[in-house]
Formats: sequence, structure tokens, C-alpha cells
Amino acid sequence: MDELFDKVSGDIKTAMLARDKVALEALRGMKKEFLDAKTAKGSDGHLTDDQAVKIIQKMIKQRKESAQIYSEQNRPDLAENELAEAVVIERYLPLQMTDTELEAAIAAIIVQVGAKGPQDLGKVMGVASKQLAGKTEGRLISEKVKALLAS
Repeated sequence: MDELFDKVSGDIKTAMLARDKVALEALRGMKKEFLDAKTAKGSDGHLTDDQAVKIIQKMIKQRKESAQIYSEQNRPDLAENELAEAVVIERYLPLQMTDTELEAAIAAIIVQVGAKGPQDLGKVMGVASKQLAGKTEGRLISEKVKALLAS
């Protein structure tokens, strides 16, 4: 528990010493989100790595969406900064699954829940989302489940 939190805290010091402003901003943002989760109502004061991974994924998604908006508004300087922070944050995610590994995992889940076709999308997604959390993006899981159930 709290391993990612401790790692981020240590890396903040390293980024400060290296005068790496982008990494420092990204890491401080992560630490803030982690602290918010640890002190949230109903929390036991600890942050599991699963919770931390979900927070990290949310932060990466936010950075990428912001970068896209900035690009559309012709602000490449701001978009570049958001993408640079996303790269820093992505370093803290567990190793992501390859397309082949994802397909194999979802095929096994389809067999496990006894799914027959697209009408069983909800059953498969429920199990797949839990089992594959942090290993790949939810959007990729959804796309692969739909493709496999349609075939």
C-alpha cells in the first residue's frame, strides 16, 4: 500500500533537484490527487495501488483531452505542455497489455461468462473492466469486446 504515493513523493524531490518543471508539475498534480483520495470521506487514510492506477489513468485522459482542445484552439504551446505531463504520468502505470494479450484475455473472459453474442456485452464488460483495470485503457477493452462478440 501507498507504494506509488511514496515513489511519487521521492520523485518530486528528484525533479526539483533536476529543475525539471514539466515533471515537477505533473508529479505535484499526482500527489495532490493521491492526497485527496487518501483524505476523502469514507477513506481509511491509505491509498491502494489499484486506486492510484485509476487516478493516474484519469489524469492521463484529462491531459490528452486538454491537449486536443488546445490544439483545436491553435495553442500548440499549451497542448505540448499537457502532452509532456501525460508522458511523465504514464511512467507510473503498470506495463500495458499488447493487443494480442488483450484479445486473449477477453476471449478467455467471454468463455468464462458464457457469452454468446453482442447481447452479452454488459456481462463481459463488467468482468473485463475489473480484471483488466490498469493494464489497458477502458476504451480499448470496450472496442475489443465488441469486436469479439460480433464475430
